[in-house]
Amino acid sequence: MPLDALLSSPVLPSLAFQAVNGLASASGLFLVAAGLSIIFGVTRIVNMAHGSFYMLGLYLAVTLAPALGERIGGAIGFWGGILGAALITAALGALVERLLLRRLYGAPELYQLIATFALLLIINDAVLFLWGPEDIFGPRAPGLTGTLPLLGRRLPDYDLFLALAGPAVLIGLHLLLVRTRFGRMIRAATQDREMVAALGINEALLFTAVFALGAGIAGLGGALQMAREPANLSLDLSVLGDAFVVVVIGGMGSIRGAYLAAVLVAEVKALCTALGMVEIGGLSFNMSKLNLVAEFLVMAIVLVLRPHGLFGRPPTAARGRAEIEPPLRPLGVGGRRLALAGLATLTALPLAESVFAYAPVLALDVLIAALFAASLHFLMGPGGLASFGHAAYFGLGAYGAAFAATVLGLPTPAAFALGILAAGLGALVFGWFCVRLEGVYFAMLTLAFAQIVWSVVYQWEEVTGGSNGMFGIWPDPPFESRAGLYLAGLAVVALGVVLLRRIAFSPFGYALRASRDSALRAEASGIPVGKVRWLAFAIAGTVGGAAGALFAFAKGSISPETISVGRSIDGLVMVLLGGVEGLMGPLVGAGAFTLLQDTVMRETPYWRALLGGLILLAVLVFPGGIAGGLRRAGDMLRRAGGGR
Repeated sequence: MPLDALLSSPVLPSLAFQAVNGLASASGLFLVAAGLSIIFGVTRIVNMAHGSFYMLGLYLAVTLAPALGERIGGAIGFWGGILGAALITAALGALVERLLLRRLYGAPELYQLIATFALLLIINDAVLFLWGPEDIFGPRAPGLTGTLPLLGRRLPDYDLFLALAGPAVLIGLHLLLVRTRFGRMIRAATQDREMVAALGINEALLFTAVFALGAGIAGLGGALQMAREPANLSLDLSVLGDAFVVVVIGGMGSIRGAYLAAVLVAEVKALCTALGMVEIGGLSFNMSKLNLVAEFLVMAIVLVLRPHGLFGRPPTAARGRAEIEPPLRPLGVGGRRLALAGLATLTALPLAESVFAYAPVLALDVLIAALFAASLHFLMGPGGLASFGHAAYFGLGAYGAAFAATVLGLPTPAAFALGILAAGLGALVFGWFCVRLEGVYFAMLTLAFAQIVWSVVYQWEEVTGGSNGMFGIWPDPPFESRAGLYLAGLAVVALGVVLLRRIAFSPFGYALRASRDSALRAEASGIPVGKVRWLAFAIAGTVGGAAGALFAFAKGSISPETISVGRSIDGLVMVLLGGVEGLMGPLVGAGAFTLLQDTVMRETPYWRALLGGLILLAVLVFPGGIAGGLRRAGDMLRRAGGGR
């Protein structure tokens, strides 16, 4: 397009306007990501509850600002409310660090992630109890309620203020880290935490101060949004996802990386909005639809090209390690007898349908959850890889089976097999990229791919039904009855669990555990670590797809919620609740979690706090989970019996 035509077209002004508007969004992203990055840099804890401090900051601001405005004036009340919200949030952050996180510094990374997620659930229900379920709107910013003309459009004054607030906070943090003793201690702890303690610096006090600073910045970010959006209960998770994306793109622990990543994500979204409908190769495509997944696309590209983010560095090996996991133990004679007895009991369960008609339905839900949790555990336990996107393969299996059954008209066994194939192929493709990373970078790339899959499912209405999902996914005879489908599901789950156990105790399973314990030593021993992890990823995704395909036929309909991040989190909770150290853990955890969902959690609106409390109890008191606790109790009883 000629230059004069480009300048006269409406596209360029729209791009420029959206670019300026994107800077305001970037500032909000940066404020919450900067606190998360500072906390990780010093404590090495990936705080899943960080979005909760952002949400608390906004709720406190919409409460304090009107109250202060009535007493001391509008402008002072508004800005005083923002400052007060940030300070209170910082104090709450310090309290959380002292009471909870201090107990987790030596725990494995997975336990830290799940414990802070439990804290997120508890804070969400605390906010529900204190402020109620309705959205709460705050006052407008005095003196910043107008608009400025920009390229033929009107830009709100407050958005311009926010666009400048981000760089101002960035400069302030830079001066704090470079010019003050506290900042030098933060940088020193980021470089070598153990050496800081050896030099006599009060490490506990430093960690508390850093966590308070990070929580306060997040609270400030939330409070500053008071004039732009209402306080609502969904903010914690939505902001958390964006904050993680920004921190990972910029590099864990890098403040300037967090700001540049925030600008990059915000500007890509602004670009998609400004372009609207575009033609590519004669095909029209609505670029604004990419807003649902733009940040995850950016993160996936960055992590593939730079595995530790734009400014991140490879993690240094810690001098102190958590307790080494005991080796997996195969079932003994007693364990095999117990497993056979349990299988026989489950097989006979349809006989109780006349007394308890809901029994096969509930039992099938437990079985599906157990297979999904077992597939995730295969990655987390023997593989040492915590996936935040395992729901992608569950969803691919469900949608693949649903499409084959309803659109292609295939019989139930063929449709089921096609769903498993779709999940396996997806796991092969995504796993090739993911297994090149480790730790939180691996977890976030799996989340990115899962969100990309979710976005495709949500928007490809011609194939997936879009937000409405797919209906009429009923199995053919002899699987159409409750008992028939339940027995078929039991057979699938039993085969899947046995397959995973056999693989875990095969030479491949030993190679996978060697790669988990020390990738460097495994490579030196001739084990192709990358290929082993890739194959393990594909196996886990395929088995997870079998659980998804079974879910589709059990429910008769599916929706994009089937593939959402919430299902991945449920899987993580099941594994942790049952215990990561043993192969029986995910089965026990899935049963306990599903029964809790079906009974106790339906009886109270504060079920999140209940679930969060149970998770914290498991992490702090029973770190081996339910199965680990039962195993230890059995060992104690055997030792006591042998001593008589």
